[in-house]
Amino acid sequence: MPKNKGKTVRIYELAEELDMSSSDLIRFLKDEGIEVKSHMSTLPENEAIQIKQKIQSGIKPGKEKKGKKVKKIESTEDVKETKKEKKIKAKKKVKQVVAKLEGIGKKKRYKKKEKKEEVKEDNIIPIGEGTSVSELSELIDTPPNEIIGACLNLGMQVTINQRLNFDTASLILEEFGFTAELSEGYEVPEVEQKRHDIRQRTPIVTVMGHVDHGKTTLLDYIRNTRVAAQESGGITQKIGAYHINYLNHTITFIDTPGHEAFTAMRARGANVTDIVVLVVAANDGVKPQTIEAIDHAKAAGVPIIAVINKMDLASANPEKVRSDLAENDILVQEYGGDVLCVEISALKGTGVGELLDAILLLSEDLDLKAPTKGPGLGVILEAKIWKGLGNVATVVVKEGEIKINDSFIAGATCGKVRLIQDENERKLNAAEISSAVLIARFENLPEVGDAFRVVDDQKIARSLSEIRKSAERKRELVQIKSISLESLYEQIEEGKIEILRVVIKGDDAGCVEALRDSLESLSTDEVKIDVIHNGVGPISENDVMLASASNAIVIGYKVHPNSKAKREAKNHGVEIKTYDVIFEIIDEVKLAMTGLLEPTREEVKTGEAEIRKVIKGSKIGTIAGCYVISGEVHNKDIAVLLRNNEEIVKTQLGSLKRFEKDVKVVEEGFECGIGLKDFNNIEEGDIIETYTIVEKKRTL
Repeated sequence: MPKNKGKTVRIYELAEELDMSSSDLIRFLKDEGIEVKSHMSTLPENEAIQIKQKIQSGIKPGKEKKGKKVKKIESTEDVKETKKEKKIKAKKKVKQVVAKLEGIGKKKRYKKKEKKEEVKEDNIIPIGEGTSVSELSELIDTPPNEIIGACLNLGMQVTINQRLNFDTASLILEEFGFTAELSEGYEVPEVEQKRHDIRQRTPIVTVMGHVDHGKTTLLDYIRNTRVAAQESGGITQKIGAYHINYLNHTITFIDTPGHEAFTAMRARGANVTDIVVLVVAANDGVKPQTIEAIDHAKAAGVPIIAVINKMDLASANPEKVRSDLAENDILVQEYGGDVLCVEISALKGTGVGELLDAILLLSEDLDLKAPTKGPGLGVILEAKIWKGLGNVATVVVKEGEIKINDSFIAGATCGKVRLIQDENERKLNAAEISSAVLIARFENLPEVGDAFRVVDDQKIARSLSEIRKSAERKRELVQIKSISLESLYEQIEEGKIEILRVVIKGDDAGCVEALRDSLESLSTDEVKIDVIHNGVGPISENDVMLASASNAIVIGYKVHPNSKAKREAKNHGVEIKTYDVIFEIIDEVKLAMTGLLEPTREEVKTGEAEIRKVIKGSKIGTIAGCYVISGEVHNKDIAVLLRNNEEIVKTQLGSLKRFEKDVKVVEEGFECGIGLKDFNNIEEGDIIETYTIVEKKRTL
């Protein structure tokens, strides 16, 4: 249990009170010797009051530090300039080549305008909410590992595909000398002041852990229902949210998929949660996905309750689990730390009551509060197309309430609330804070992790949606252009790189996005996977045409091509593969990548012949009269001449004859005449070993 039982204040809340950005406040706190990880970190209330008084007394946070940072960047600019000079020149050449290929030639009248704009906005990077680390990398032309390193320096552990909120992304961009600007269309009219009636709220709990460690079994026992048996392959394929009542308290559980393919969804699950229940099997200990879950929880600043499951097994070793957790900076109370630890058997239900007690105890300590009245604010947890309902999404309500007929904006899409449904398919008139509900209907499918906001009317919702769609289109065009030029530049610099292009369609936005991330992570130095398009819905004619133009394959997850798509695929020779289990997709893509790898070439010995007579002639040159003592000698073999077991020459067979006739092969026990290409210095008693080149397929 956390040591600090008093009231706490989150960084972003204190920043709002002081009318300053979270990044400036974090920088100020670090100058004061107070280490915080992110805008979601907390400070004791008394410490927050002292900081507030210090800032309001006249100290302006961020100014001096920022000046130093600019100076530092300027001092290293010359070094960076020399490193990037060649790259810039190469990219200019690439652009000229592309321009010539497209037939746009030398249109000088545009150049001056472009240069002015580049100079003016050189250090301003427009980004939206939820920009990923890889997208930031492309926007500022910096390797992803450097951005991840900068995050680590700021106390944040992130993955390449993890999405960051605007405050966090702007803080990272500042580290590289850039200024973040919220993309046009993402400034939502303020409705926070309309939310009121702040009360204690239900804790939102995310269950995490390694595959097969018993996460779904635990939730099954808590909810007294079976979920795992309904899923393909017996593994939870989608994020689900469920509510339970315990001792007159409601707890909202988020069940994240357990396989490593869903790292991105698991990260997003942690961002909407208050408490992480980390499930570790007592007979298996801490595994790679356990460590990933720990990293996501730490990055989100979410407290952890360690659950040691499968205590009913004879091989259970809870002490080893506690020790493994300690090695990964999770100190349980038994080891002198502040992390609650509960031993359970999810199968038999023993210890589950203690776990629920621990959740209530920790949520009370966290003092979770939020405004319960006013326009709803939430997060998209899952999005998909349902027959009869159209575009629907699972929304976790963070503030206010969502009612039937409310107009809303979510990412670049909008809609009107026509249906609110809980996990038991009961229709509701309103969704309260900390509840997870299914909402219909969206004009288009939102992205997993998008902010869901209720706005005054449909006119505002549509207007914001159109502005955001326009901003997204512009951003996509910029990214497509930069990616294509970058890949062309890399091919010039590094030589030919094989690319496997893929179009992904599925029945669920979260799964499609996670599948895209996991496929792209399979890329190697020699073979890269490029997901050129991904979306939700059946495989359409447009998907096939895109794949045909890009020489790509189409992958469908729990969706199938329509009749027009099938016809177009047949006409254009596009391969469409459909699956129900994600493991099969990954395995088959690995096989496809293996086919793109350059095969290994090995010399395999085919035969051995002894020279018994040397025949010389002005027309025929020098011919070795040989006897094949083992194997076979082929007319296109490589020949190695040995004399006293030492290699004299390695060359090609020039000729292979039997009784003055050219032959393709001579078997063991037969005589033949062999001529060596460009070599005549042969002697009786020499040995000719023959080899052929065999190509072997490589595996990843």
